[in-house]
Amino acid sequence: MLRLTVDSLEAGYGAVRALHGVSLQVSQGETVALLGTNGNGKSTLMKCIMGLVVPSRGTVTLELDGKRLDLTGRPPQEIVALGIAMVPEGRRLFPKLTVEENLLLGAFRRAARPAIQRNLALCYEAFPVLQERARQLAGSMSGGQQQMLAIARAIMSAPRILLVDEPSVGLSPVLVIQTINMIRQLKEQFGLTVLMAEQNFHEASRIADRGYIIVHGEIAFEGRNLAELRESELVKSYYLGT
Repeated sequence: MLRLTVDSLEAGYGAVRALHGVSLQVSQGETVALLGTNGNGKSTLMKCIMGLVVPSRGTVTLELDGKRLDLTGRPPQEIVALGIAMVPEGRRLFPKLTVEENLLLGAFRRAARPAIQRNLALCYEAFPVLQERARQLAGSMSGGQQQMLAIARAIMSAPRILLVDEPSVGLSPVLVIQTINMIRQLKEQFGLTVLMAEQNFHEASRIADRGYIIVHGEIAFEGRNLAELRESELVKSYYLGT
């Protein structure tokens, strides 16, 4: 059993509160969408899960192989070691390192090291352009190629849970479609559980099993399936223009 649970989470930056009692859950094998426009707290929530932002209240817990682990306040390296990886908004690559060096840095997790060559081969199979450009500096690639590299770098850590923060930002519509399709393919290929923060409802809904809508740092709606999500008045208002 694998389950990630966020309960009553509050967090912010100095005097600015970004999250107000956020609760959500992601269970094994699911793809869950966290929907919301810019500035509503999606990235802050992702950073709290990864230990990059320490919440002021609430908890983040991981149920893993019969154990219940409190992730709240743990450093990022411990959270990655438990099998959680994030593809951050803006990619956050090492621009002056090569494509292959970026990928190998993604495999620093102890559990991932024995499978470095196998995972590298799988990433190159999924993203052939990365193999073609293995010796190229990451910062010199196009935005779409950098997004591929960011996703592949996360896969190199052999995660069980993949957090994807705003994968469509800065990409053309064609590249957005390709990126979302690749997330679905990798999820199926590696047996991943996925939490994806995204403002593009149409693309997120193509691969999500269900989702949440976050507004002003609060969960304003939970759709237990895609049908409920699509029928939400918030979705109709924010995304469908009705």
